[in-house]
Amino acid sequence: MLPGGGDGNARSGEAGRAASAPGPRVAAPLPVANTAAGAQCLSSLGQSGVRFDPLPDQYRAQGCSTLGTVQVHALRGDSGDLGISNIGPVTCPVSAAFAAWARFGVDRAARQIMGSPLAGIQTMGSYACRDVAGTGRRSAHATAAAIDIGGFVLADGRRISVLTGWNGTPQEREFLRTVQRSACRRFNTVLGPDYNAAHHDHLHVEGVTDGNSYCR
Repeated sequence: MLPGGGDGNARSGEAGRAASAPGPRVAAPLPVANTAAGAQCLSSLGQSGVRFDPLPDQYRAQGCSTLGTVQVHALRGDSGDLGISNIGPVTCPVSAAFAAWARFGVDRAARQIMGSPLAGIQTMGSYACRDVAGTGRRSAHATAAAIDIGGFVLADGRRISVLTGWNGTPQEREFLRTVQRSACRRFNTVLGPDYNAAHHDHLHVEGVTDGNSYCR
C-alpha cells in the first residue's frame, strides 16, 4: 500500500459524499402577512355593504400575484345591492375604491342622467397575468389592481355599454363621461375609448389615487 493511501481513500470517500450531499434549501417566498391596514380595509369594505370573501395570497408566475385580494359578490347602492359580473380577484384597496365609485359615482349618475337607478356593473375581468399591450412591462391586471368595465345595467332593464354608448345617444354619452370623470377622483389611472383603440369597448380603472390621477 502506498504511504497515505488509506487517508487518500477516506478523503475520496468524503469528497464523494460531499458532492452527492444536497445543497442548502432555498425557502419559497412566504405570503404577505396580514397587516393592520389590510384588516382595516376588509372591515371598511364590509361596513360599506359589499358582499365579498377574502382570498388566500398566491404568487402565480413571474411578476404575477394575487396578494391581499378579495372576491366581490355584490356591491351596494343607495337603495340595495348592485350586481357585478365576470370579476375575479381584486386587491382590497381597489375593491373599496370600486365600491365607493359604484355607489356615489355610477348609481347616482344613473339616477340623475338616465332616470333610473343602477342595477349592476358588467366587467370584462380583473386579474390577468399579462403585460401592457406592446410592452414588456407587467399590467396592473397582473397584480389584481385593475378592473375593466364593459357596461352598466339599469333597474329599468336598459344596458349602457361602453362600446355603443360612448358615441351613442346624448344621454348615454353624458352618463359614460360623467362616470369616467367620477372614477378619476378615486383611481390612480382611468383609461377609456378616447385613450386608444385597445380601450374602445371598456373603461380601465387601476390603483387608488393619491390625488394625481392619470385620466384619459
